[in-house]
Amino acid sequence: MPLPPPPAKRGARLSSDVIDLSARRAPAGGGVAAVAAPKPSVQKPALTSPAVALAPSPAVARAPLAPPIAPAPAAAPRARAPRAGAARQPKARSNGTPRLFVLDTNVLLHDPTALFRFEEHDIFLPMIVLEELDAHKKGMTEVARNGRQTSRLLDALAGVKGADIARGLLLSATGHAEATGKLHLQTTPLESNLLAALPQGKADNQILGVVAALKQQQAGVDVVLVSKDINMRVKARALGLIAEDYQNDKTLDDGDLLYSGTLQLPPDFWTRQSKTIESWQSGSATYYRIGGPIVASLQINQFAFFEAPGEPSLYARVTEIQGKTAVLRTLKDYTHLKNGVWGVTARNREQNFAFNLLMDPEIDFVTLAGTAGTGKTLLALASGLTQVLDDRRYTEIIMTRATVSVGEDIGFLPGTEEEKMGPWMGALDDNLEFLAKGDGGNAGEWGRAATNELIRSRIKIKSMNFMRGRTFMNKWIIIDEAQNLTPKQMKTLITRAGPGTKIICMGNLAQIDTPYLTEGSSGMTFAVDRFKGWSHGGHVTLARGERSRLADFASEVL
Repeated sequence: MPLPPPPAKRGARLSSDVIDLSARRAPAGGGVAAVAAPKPSVQKPALTSPAVALAPSPAVARAPLAPPIAPAPAAAPRARAPRAGAARQPKARSNGTPRLFVLDTNVLLHDPTALFRFEEHDIFLPMIVLEELDAHKKGMTEVARNGRQTSRLLDALAGVKGADIARGLLLSATGHAEATGKLHLQTTPLESNLLAALPQGKADNQILGVVAALKQQQAGVDVVLVSKDINMRVKARALGLIAEDYQNDKTLDDGDLLYSGTLQLPPDFWTRQSKTIESWQSGSATYYRIGGPIVASLQINQFAFFEAPGEPSLYARVTEIQGKTAVLRTLKDYTHLKNGVWGVTARNREQNFAFNLLMDPEIDFVTLAGTAGTGKTLLALASGLTQVLDDRRYTEIIMTRATVSVGEDIGFLPGTEEEKMGPWMGALDDNLEFLAKGDGGNAGEWGRAATNELIRSRIKIKSMNFMRGRTFMNKWIIIDEAQNLTPKQMKTLITRAGPGTKIICMGNLAQIDTPYLTEGSSGMTFAVDRFKGWSHGGHVTLARGERSRLADFASEVL
């Protein structure tokens, strides 16, 4: 019914004649004709049984709209195909088809929490995967621990009150609210013509057969095999199956760049900052408060440098970021002989940045990345010896590394823990020989008087296998070859730090020897990304090799 006109005066009442006239103007139907009938909801087909096919999505019938005609709805945004194990996944592919993920055994052995990383999507586990998990559960290796953890998670899901394996187990039943899909276990034989063309008895081929059978039975669903095994994915694609890598363990995508810890200021930096910059001096350091768009790209403890011909250079570290302003503090020049660290001076800009982090007592965690010959181990050892023997800031140096061989394993190593780790510590011996002789310059009073026995008495070599549960207080801990560590191993080592302990992680992401580990999923990449911007941590990527001209040329051309 159309509304009557408003009253002429404030607080006046409408007369009955006006209301009757408005009622006579109402349409004959007496109803509201412009309300559109609601659209029926579209429900995502659900798996009822591993052996029962999924029904295709029902067509959506539009209810006729009575006049006046409502405006046409806007086109739905095009959804991207989800990555396997991605943190944010759309519910379906761009064609509107839901997805069912079949997990390979190596995914669960790599990350037991992969069961809860697919958000609203359903997961299917073939029976052969459970058999392989059972075969890998014995032992003290990381793979065995992950296998046992996966078995415990599966047991917890199956033990929830009211759980029905035939209909699927709710992944959110154990507290993982982000996983809203279901877990389906193979309860009936799934036969496929694919197995006839593949050798029998191999677990990978049986998993491929299950994927092919599900593809035939589950109409309207994209069945996706998720595997860390490259050959497994290649075989699946050759057979016409969809296969993807497990992506959730990757800190960086292939197109992303690792945080370098340094930033070159633009050539017009001083011109833009000339009107707003503030500067003051405290002790031997000069501070600059800057503003502008460049502040958005800065991180705490990031190194900023300005180099231009004919203008004075600036090397500073970001110490404070507040709103749209940042404070830069000039660095101590470790390239000068008077500031040498155990007789070692910085030979390039990045080494000077690294020394400023290593010698700062307020920095508890330092990561050094770089190719072979950039001086990572030498810088860490020289800084450690100075602060252990000269400054007495730390009690001793503890050095460890991942024992992953480049070639074939040479077998059992006799002796104590430190003697077993000896062959892996060749880099330590080489650098200690250089530091003990004092070839790097004047090593100071301790450098002249100390012997190899005294230096080695303050250096302990520990194996990573016995780190769990320990607490190191007032130690200088060096983790060498950190690129071969998984994120979980990296977390285990870093959390060993007690009061007054400093940890230095070093590695070359171009030399990863651990299977199924890439630059994006390495524990070192994980640590650099997570500690980025922390006020007590810093990172530097060493870019220039200083070992020899032969090593530098080999790193470039080989």
